[in-house]
Amino acid sequence: MAFISPLFAADSADEKELQAWRDNREKKLRAENGWLTLAGRFTLKTGPNTFGTGKDNDIVFLAELKGTGPERLGTVQVDAETKQVKLQLADGVKMLAGDKEFTGDRVFSTEKPDWVGLGRLRFHIIVRDGKFVLRLADNESAVRKNFPGCKWYPADEPYKVEATFVPYASGKTIKVVNVLDQLSQQPCPGYAEFKLKGVKLRLDAIAEDDGLFFVFTDKTAGDTTYGSARFITVEKKPKDNETFTLDFNKAYNPPCAISDFTTCPTAPKQNILPIGVEAGEKYTKR
Repeated sequence: MAFISPLFAADSADEKELQAWRDNREKKLRAENGWLTLAGRFTLKTGPNTFGTGKDNDIVFLAELKGTGPERLGTVQVDAETKQVKLQLADGVKMLAGDKEFTGDRVFSTEKPDWVGLGRLRFHIIVRDGKFVLRLADNESAVRKNFPGCKWYPADEPYKVEATFVPYASGKTIKVVNVLDQLSQQPCPGYAEFKLKGVKLRLDAIAEDDGLFFVFTDKTAGDTTYGSARFITVEKKPKDNETFTLDFNKAYNPPCAISDFTTCPTAPKQNILPIGVEAGEKYTKR
């Protein structure tokens, strides 16, 4: 059941908590190696992949990065048998991993972001659709420098609803298609059931760490909000049939709204809400 007051009371604890959450989201977006810095996405082939700003490399970095080391910075070696990705720096090249300098060879971790680089450039390896992908960041990118900031609907308490977590049978998954039309099966422990604007609704959840992740759209999509999806994260998964807070004031845009080098999920058909949700983050075409 929704709260009934039309807006958060001025300077209330709820309003301050929401503003702090929104400020933190923008801080993360603007951070080094954040979504605003992404400058390239390169699918790696099995075997050696030379990289740098020189045109004779397999992976050619942006012209803006010329002068950041030699034109060939090294080779990324993909071993199909072991599923291992190794970085081999060119002679004389030094890079940073965190705040530690290294030379020579280094094996990438793909379990979490494992950024390496020098100067303004950083890169790491991700796995998408069974393939290894080099994701490049430019910490002096124009997108990062010129980002105007997130745009939000005014905080509105009726969009902070009490939902019930209804479990599915163990092992259930849902089909999720990303913006490149790649299909994946995501673990779905249950759904959130709630009322909004007097309408009984539900959203399937994706399991994420210890919490829940919701990918949805509504009648505002493609108009005042991002067309393919918005996200809501619940940090701690509720117990079965337990009520929890689902706050649409914290709905936020996927990375695809600000970067061309991401592969965001689109909302599954069962998570397309038949009403307009005028809460959370807005979208203006870039």
